[in-house]
Amino acid sequence: MPVSVDLERRGPVALLTLNRPDALNAMSVELLNELETRLREVDADAGVRAAVITGAGEKAFCAGADVAHMREATAHEAKEFAALGHRVTALIENMDTPVVAAVNGFALGGGCEIALACDIRMAAESARFGQPEVNLGILPGWGGTQRLARTTSIGFAKDLILTGRLVKAPEALAAGLVTHVYPGGELVEKAVELAAGIAAKPSSATSAAKRMCNLALGGDSAEPLAREMDTFALAFTTEDQREGMAAFLEKRAPKFAGHETAEVN
Repeated sequence: MPVSVDLERRGPVALLTLNRPDALNAMSVELLNELETRLREVDADAGVRAAVITGAGEKAFCAGADVAHMREATAHEAKEFAALGHRVTALIENMDTPVVAAVNGFALGGGCEIALACDIRMAAESARFGQPEVNLGILPGWGGTQRLARTTSIGFAKDLILTGRLVKAPEALAAGLVTHVYPGGELVEKAVELAAGIAAKPSSATSAAKRMCNLALGGDSAEPLAREMDTFALAFTTEDQREGMAAFLEKRAPKFAGHETAEVN
């Protein structure tokens, strides 16, 4: 199936669907580039006053960055890939159009980071969230270390990032990671309904309010995000990154340096 981001107009609401279900909508360079193009198209359209991002299929919103693409990356290549992810998440966070994430399944790694960049997150009962990069010998590289802490709490963020564990929708709701949980069959319609409510308000006010809310949580602070990108790139100079990604692709437990065994949650 071709890599694509489908764009559907529902009145003043743009529905963007990550359409790579055979790979759980994992983010390749091509899919990231197309998402960026679609987002810019939406933000430039005066007729669109709110947007919803979801994933094709029932299994995943986005299972993260494409590990097969990253496996042999150098630190320089990893930083370039991180920069692309940062550009897309920053666009979502800073575009005038309010964006709602409708998380219909797995939102892992880069997928969780894309959801975190959205203004509001809604989840299906089957949704699973996580930043499991530590299991690959790396760390979040698209803003997760910053936005997860801002959205929830520093303790919850460290819990997910340092353990690599996944959380179900009820725990995500309790932590403030999402604001609404619905049965999977109702999720997209509920997200579009919420977005339509936002679209009914004056766009000058909603855009300004979005910018001011971002300021309250340091959403305009570039330095921590830049440091995250550099640290992410440095992880690609380690043997643990090579072993972690090899083990993931080979579907086995990784053997990290200094560890006789390691379990992947």
